[in-house]
Amino acid sequence: MPNFCANLTLLYNEHPFMDRFAAAAKSGFKGVEYLFPYEHDKDRLAEALQKNGLVQVLHNLSAGDWAKGERGIACHPARVGEFQDSVGLAVEYATALGCRQVNCLAGLCPDGVTDERQRTTFVANLKFAALKLKEAGIRLLIEPINTRDIPGFYLTGSRQALEIIDEVGSDNLFLQYDIYHMQIMEGDLARTIEANLSRIAHMQLADNPGRNEPGTGEINYPFLFAHIDRIGYRGWIGCEYKPKTTTEAGLGWLRPYLGREAAASPGAR
Repeated sequence: MPNFCANLTLLYNEHPFMDRFAAAAKSGFKGVEYLFPYEHDKDRLAEALQKNGLVQVLHNLSAGDWAKGERGIACHPARVGEFQDSVGLAVEYATALGCRQVNCLAGLCPDGVTDERQRTTFVANLKFAALKLKEAGIRLLIEPINTRDIPGFYLTGSRQALEIIDEVGSDNLFLQYDIYHMQIMEGDLARTIEANLSRIAHMQLADNPGRNEPGTGEINYPFLFAHIDRIGYRGWIGCEYKPKTTTEAGLGWLRPYLGREAAASPGAR
């Protein structure tokens, strides 16, 4: 069955961040992800992982000033130097945490910049990052995001992402497929996942509408989990949703899967 990891940015918000590792482990999770590690000490994060027997599955490259509404800088021609510096920082953290894959958020389309220049910048930045991360043994991922939640986001569909991956031409660049975002933008989830399985290194989930836990919306998750298992996906699925009440109260959907031994090594496809 699929391997589920807890997204500590959205789950267990009833606890301070550093206490969420223990809470996730107590619930039965074997892996965790979260948006950004950079405001925390690397050694303290590594200790929390080790103490609770958790795998660091994923974190993102720095996305600029998140508090001010920035959602990535990879498509911004004026911030290439800042992007390259963020790759070095990500390597430091991922190495310290044993994290084998890092996601790059493309960012909001910058004002006054043509589509062609945004794409050229994004592709060049991905070439740089894919190479640097490969040297460190870390995969690079890109994630399409829906334009309802983040209007103006540059990368919005699986086809667009795959075309960019082809243009970059690196064997270290993969698709992060977020089921919730792609249900909103394009649907046809099962066939898209199956057709592109070899290029998907990580998945994430939430139900639609509301971005709450599976079983609260329109997505047939029991079918989708069985399908993902049948076609041979062996990576992780990040639980990146907003609990309707508390995290623990909303984990009923996950009980049949938690506690099973992971069928793959951390970050495997």
